[in-house]
Amino acid sequence: KGGLLPSPADPTTPTSYIKMKTVSHLFLLAAIICFSSVNAFVSNNNGVARKSSQLQMTILSAGGKKADFKEGSPLKNACAKLGVKPKYSCKKGDCGSCTVSVGGSRIKACVGKVPPMPRLKSLQEKGLEVKG
Repeated sequence: KGGLLPSPADPTTPTSYIKMKTVSHLFLLAAIICFSSVNAFVSNNNGVARKSSQLQMTILSAGGKKADFKEGSPLKNACAKLGVKPKYSCKKGDCGSCTVSVGGSRIKACVGKVPPMPRLKSLQEKGLEVKG
């Protein structure tokens, strides 16, 4: 009779045994629910991520030329395709000699990326002007 849990055959403590059994079942049920819902906090990217990862294109223009470029692609490749020839010295963004103006924002062409498509409809149609 020295155990922590009363035995089910012990007639002196039937209610305490039932209470402890119920508590243990509740604890087990809570643990199952907790471990089965761990994935509830992990995002399921079935439909949402596809919309945000769609291929976004930005229209850039320079000297009468227009071209579509993938958002986030290297700006030096876009400049080369448009015929803009910035001066490259350090090729790592330290010197700033390759700085070009893209839609009014100054970006270093050697390390910069193509910016996202602007929200204004007029800029979407005309494209962002690249000046080097």
